[in-house]
Amino acid sequence: MKVQDGLKYAQQLDREDPLAGLRSGFHIPKTEKGEDCIYLCGNSLGLQPLATQEAVLQELDDWRKLGVEGHFQARNPWMPYHEFLTESYARLVGALPSEVVAMNSLTVNLHLLMVSFFRPTPERYKIIIEGGAFPSDQYAVKSQLEFHGYSPEGLVELLPRPGERTLRTEDILEAIEREGPRTALVLLGGVNYYTGQFYPLEAVARAAHAQGCVVGYDLAHAVGNVPLKLHDWGVDFACWCSYKYLNSGPGSLAGAFVHQRHESTERPRFAGWWGHDKKSRFKMGPDFHPIPGAEGWQLSNPPILSLAAVKASLEIFEQVGMEALRAKSLKLTGYLLELLQGPGFEILTPLDPEERGCQVSLLVERGGRELFDTLTQEGVICDWREPDCIRIAPVPLYNSFQDVYRFCEIVRYS
Repeated sequence: MKVQDGLKYAQQLDREDPLAGLRSGFHIPKTEKGEDCIYLCGNSLGLQPLATQEAVLQELDDWRKLGVEGHFQARNPWMPYHEFLTESYARLVGALPSEVVAMNSLTVNLHLLMVSFFRPTPERYKIIIEGGAFPSDQYAVKSQLEFHGYSPEGLVELLPRPGERTLRTEDILEAIEREGPRTALVLLGGVNYYTGQFYPLEAVARAAHAQGCVVGYDLAHAVGNVPLKLHDWGVDFACWCSYKYLNSGPGSLAGAFVHQRHESTERPRFAGWWGHDKKSRFKMGPDFHPIPGAEGWQLSNPPILSLAAVKASLEIFEQVGMEALRAKSLKLTGYLLELLQGPGFEILTPLDPEERGCQVSLLVERGGRELFDTLTQEGVICDWREPDCIRIAPVPLYNSFQDVYRFCEIVRYS
């Protein structure tokens, strides 16, 4: 890349970018001067698509006009509304339609699925997780161990080698082979929230299953960011939020995956009426008969206003496709990493493009907080993590090469 050409080269890359027009479909936050911010925080909260407001207002309007009849007479009837997302979600995560469902929030789904898939025995009770997993995942798995009567020592954390920052694939697989006979569940984040490392999910699933372990993934930082093939990889279950790369709004409804091979098994689960067989749901009988597939793990009817926002965003992914988004993402991060070469900070995220998504994490040796504050003052919205990490995520849906260039110029002269 001709990074030495500076702004002109960034402008050229934007002119050549076939996805550049997507940016106009999002609301870009403004600075106090009324200029577009350099928004590099889609790994924390994605920007609002222009289509979202109309989608939500449509449901508000139908509620105003129809009341309860909106369940059947709304433009998008509320009763089956979550089903409108099924095909899009299936394509996004590489699944069959019966394997996915929009429901609840991420950690709620994680617990619900562990109720069914973490079934410890005295011989096989451990949970393998990456060290430095998102704290909510840590809390969830430790509480599951304690709920089943096991101590937190049942948690096996995968840690980088001394002096290294990220996990090596061979070390992950070796740990699974070593601990596998005593392990009930291997649970990894698809992309680590702190380092931005994209884990070898197919290889992990294969290795874990060879040891008789169940495999589950938290895909909060992976869905809408990296290509996924959950069905083909044989993953047992997965869950994700939708407000990061899926741009569905703060705290919006999450999603879940359960592999097809489990749809006919009578796994124990916490039940609710929305997971009950649709044909007999309103007979209000006392016995639970689950819907086959992922829908059978639903508890309550979902919030329609949140679903409307998710639907509006997923329609953009349907139009563009993950293959094109991934191609641009790799170009954006590649350009960013070239511009960031220099002293003063360490790039925490793997340089191998197959081991990263949109996010790049910087460890700043000295004055990290001051640099972050300067970036904020200059109209850059990114993310600070104690004690010395700045996370940035150029998202291919709405970030430009000029965003990346301007960010790096601010870093260079701060």
